[in-house]
Amino acid sequence: MTITETIQASHVDALKARFAAAGQEHVFHFYNELSAEDQAKLYKQLETIDVERLNVIYQKAIQGAEAAGEQDASLEPLSGEVFESVLNSSAEKLQEWETIGLTQIAQGKVAVILMAGGQGTRLGSSAPKGCYDINLPSHKPLFQLQAERILRLQEIARQYKKPGDGVDSIIPWYIMTSGPTHGPTYDFFKKNNFFGLKEQNVIFFEQGVLPCLTMEGKIILEDKAKVAMAPDGNGGIYAAVQNKGVIDSLKERGILYTHCYCVDNCLARVADPVFIGYSVSKGTDCGVKVVRKEQPEEPVGVVCLRNGKYGVVEYSEITEELTQRRNEDGSLSFGAANIANHFFSTAFLERVPTFAAELEYHIAKKKIKFVDLETGEQISPKANSGMKLECFVFDVFPFAHSLSVLEVDRKDDFSPLKNAPGSGADCPETSRRDIVAQHVRFIEAAGGKVVGEHSDDLDKLHFEISSWVTYSGEGIREIVQGKTITAPAVIETREDLIRLAN
Repeated sequence: MTITETIQASHVDALKARFAAAGQEHVFHFYNELSAEDQAKLYKQLETIDVERLNVIYQKAIQGAEAAGEQDASLEPLSGEVFESVLNSSAEKLQEWETIGLTQIAQGKVAVILMAGGQGTRLGSSAPKGCYDINLPSHKPLFQLQAERILRLQEIARQYKKPGDGVDSIIPWYIMTSGPTHGPTYDFFKKNNFFGLKEQNVIFFEQGVLPCLTMEGKIILEDKAKVAMAPDGNGGIYAAVQNKGVIDSLKERGILYTHCYCVDNCLARVADPVFIGYSVSKGTDCGVKVVRKEQPEEPVGVVCLRNGKYGVVEYSEITEELTQRRNEDGSLSFGAANIANHFFSTAFLERVPTFAAELEYHIAKKKIKFVDLETGEQISPKANSGMKLECFVFDVFPFAHSLSVLEVDRKDDFSPLKNAPGSGADCPETSRRDIVAQHVRFIEAAGGKVVGEHSDDLDKLHFEISSWVTYSGEGIREIVQGKTITAPAVIETREDLIRLAN
């Protein structure tokens, strides 16, 4: 008898009893007809599933869905005590926040957590979404754009400490992957020499997974020897940072604050010193970056108060009257659009387990392959056949001791990549255009001008500045003021900028 068979013989009955007590005994339906290898595979998978917790999560998700469907919650907009905007803040205030942020970075107290578990399926790619090329003139993938922002910011921050100060102004980059993207993501970074960052400062960790369920809460078997699993949503970051050693790593490095954002936002200001400084100045343990909702009908969630607690309310959960309500200055009262861009103190991340059992899970109905328990045939459904359970990164808001919200300019901070090429919105073409437009604004704000081929058509303009040259338009005025740069032009170094500015 093999070791595998011995383990199964001594434990499989207990595991069966546990799943039966939870009303999920059907996962063993085909067990006796499986090969010894497949039995071991299924047993190993089932052993990792906390079936009792799964049932609790399902019930909580059902209750939450029912509550969300009721539009009788008491909703209030954010108060001025927790909300400020870069759009109407003075230059002095912005510089104060930026100085605080850069000083924290200089002292090695800031890290970045990237939520990068998704694949580019909708984009026609099975690779991790961060590997995607949005067809910039440089053809840099999303991961490289973000890496270069970190490199530039580390260089700027070093000016905020004295020469000889022993602290290394490093921004560690923690990248949350998922099962399908973990290996390919690491391989991509390795192949590209970590885009100039040191390997020890780029840390990869996997988010958790949960079994997919039928609408009645039964675990779905994808095939006879495998449970259908799915990532637990971007809110899985909180369990993952606990379970994968990230909290311990942050504490070992002396990190007090983290900036957390999604990989598919090509304009994400990674470790944004203004946002970091704003949040630190407020004594915030949980900070939220938002953009101004463009139209009352825009289908985005907004940050507000629900029944006296901070949270994100989806557009479908707000009445028409509240959607249309405006402030005295004409802005929408419920206009703080959520962009999944956050600041956390390490102390707050460490505290999440104390209220983790209270966090909501949300139902995402999906077409999920399943095996027919009667025929043993695998079915690929054409309609939604079950649900994935997800928690969202904003589900922790109600538990923050001090929450602060900073509104930023959409054109400088938010351009999501969600849809297939050619779809016209939140797609590779809009991402490319928004980056090119931002780089043109950098030159114009510094007193220069971009001319040449397609200079009047951002969709076709061949112009790009590496973030290694400028993070947000800083440091180029003395080179470009009163001068022109002729497209096509790809500026990778300061030397390129000097040479091309005439």
